[in-house]
Parts: sequence; C-alpha cells; structure tokens
Amino acid sequence: MAFRDIFKQHSRKDAGGVFVFDQSELSILASTHKTTYNEANPFPHVVIDDFLPAHGAHQALAEFPPPDAPLWLDWTKRDTIHQPKKLGVGSAERLAQASPSLQHILFTLNSYAMIEFLETLTGIQGLIPDPHFTGGGLHQILPGGKLAIHSDFNFDSKLKLYRRINTLIFLNIDWKEEYGGHLELWDSTMTRCVQRVLPIFNRCVIFNTDKDSCHGHPEPLNTPDHITRKSLALYYYSRDPKEGDNDIRTTDWRIRPGEAE
Repeated sequence: MAFRDIFKQHSRKDAGGVFVFDQSELSILASTHKTTYNEANPFPHVVIDDFLPAHGAHQALAEFPPPDAPLWLDWTKRDTIHQPKKLGVGSAERLAQASPSLQHILFTLNSYAMIEFLETLTGIQGLIPDPHFTGGGLHQILPGGKLAIHSDFNFDSKLKLYRRINTLIFLNIDWKEEYGGHLELWDSTMTRCVQRVLPIFNRCVIFNTDKDSCHGHPEPLNTPDHITRKSLALYYYSRDPKEGDNDIRTTDWRIRPGEAE
C-alpha cells in the first residue's frame, strides 16, 4: 500500500477499525465544557460520556487484555495495602504486548488533536503527552480490589516534566451500581467525598492533578468473579508546575475519616 493511501484510509474518524479524532468536533467539545471544568468542585474536572467513537470503544473492550495476560505486572509484588488487586502495565515496553488496535487508540489519545482539546478545556498551555506511559496505559482492578484515595506524583524523572492532567476512559459495559468501583473525588482536607463517578462504558473523566486533587476508588470492588474494572489511563505533563506546586513528591496516600492508618 502506498504511503499516501494509508493517510487516506486513516483520514476518517472511524475507518475499518481504526480512528483519528475529528479536531473540529473536539474543539467544540472543549469549548462547551471548559467553564464547567474550571469551576468544578472539589478541583477542576469534567465527566464526558461516549467520548470515543462507538466502534473504537467496543474494539478497545474486545481487545482489552484478560487478567492472566503476560503484559500485566504482578500486583502481589507491588503495593498491596493501597491498591490491592490492581493490575497495571507500567510502561510502553510492556504495552507493546497489547493488540495493535489498542495501542493505536492509546497513541491517538496522545495525539496533537487530543492535546489541543485538553489545552482548550483546561486552560493549561504547553501540555506534553507521555510516550512512555509511565504508570498509565491500561488499568484493570480485580474483584475485591481497590485504589485508596491519593494525590498523584507530580514529576516524571525521565521526561523531566511536571504532571498536570489525568484522563481516564472506562471500558465497563453493563456496569451495575451495586458493583461499586466509583471514582471518588475528595476535598483537599479529606473531610468529605464531593463527587462519585460510576465507571460506565466509554465514560471519560479528565481532571487536574496536583497536591490537592485527592481521588481513588477506596471501597473494594463488589463484582462477580468474571467481571473486572477496566480503564485507559493517560497522563499529560508540562515544563512548568502549577504555581505553588513545584516541590517534587511521590504519590501521597490519604486517610478517610474513620479509616485506620
């Protein structure tokens, strides 16, 4: 196939199983939600349903690696206190074991069109995607698993950049309220949960990440043995930190009221 023919094939939003973002549509979406995003409590965020083209979302789910796939890191050898039964890939090197279509979707979420969308939505300029997918890419939480409330690390030592934005896209079809797995957003003093977001299929959550963006899903997942909580996770950086958040830190795990340390 000629090089120019590949560009023709990929020029549509959804073509033969692969897609690229329609930048004009993303621009409208960003303009529509930017005020809501920046005025949201307890910190800037937005929830957008049906974010990926339907075919792309269904393909991502169909090709999402099962829990026994070799690309997952062994959760039993990681942090079993704050994130038990949470599977991660951790790096682009391991992500290379995922299907080409799934890799394409993740690369598209790191594309120019996505960066332009995020800069308009958040008001943060000079955003840079992470080609290494450090700590991101694919996440999967097994029944009984959880992710304690935390604020994220703020500096990538390989990129030499500050982390500014998280984007999560959930891939959980026919998800029931009683399964739990809500993404919880807490106030900075850990006094109360302000927002609870059910991780339903093709729901996208975008939020600022700084020392006060406390989030997680702290209650153990209540799903049948064959159902897991699946998500795509993308992190975006900038050369400069948020004003007042320039002290380099690791993940800061938080304690909820009444919770044992």
